Amino acid sequence: MTKPMIVDLPHNLGIEEAKRRMEGGMDKLADHIPGGSAEVSSGWEGNRMNLNVRAMGQEVSAKIDVMEKVVRVEVMLPAMLSFFGRQIEGYLKSRGTEMLEDKSKKS
Repeated sequence: MTKPMIVDLPHNLGIEEAKRRMEGGMDKLADHIPGGSAEVSSGWEGNRMNLNVRAMGQEVSAKIDVMEKVVRVEVMLPAMLSFFGRQIEGYLKSRGTEMLEDKSKKS
């Protein structure tokens, strides 16, 4: 078993708005997974979203903890996908930051 990949995404949205944005992004997640037929399931336990993604014979599970100033994403990659860890981490950082960006301060 590989160790989890942990990505912290800072934000200034507060817990409820960050959760709302995370929830809103789940229906678009499958569109970003190669292979065309991904199964995505998620559910909340308090401020933690449990996420499972199945695609191309692989399953990835994640715990997403939403806190006041940071969203912590902890991803367990299967051995086959661990070779792409850096690319996946970079993708999570860029897309996650984009999703949590506070656009209200921009003119």
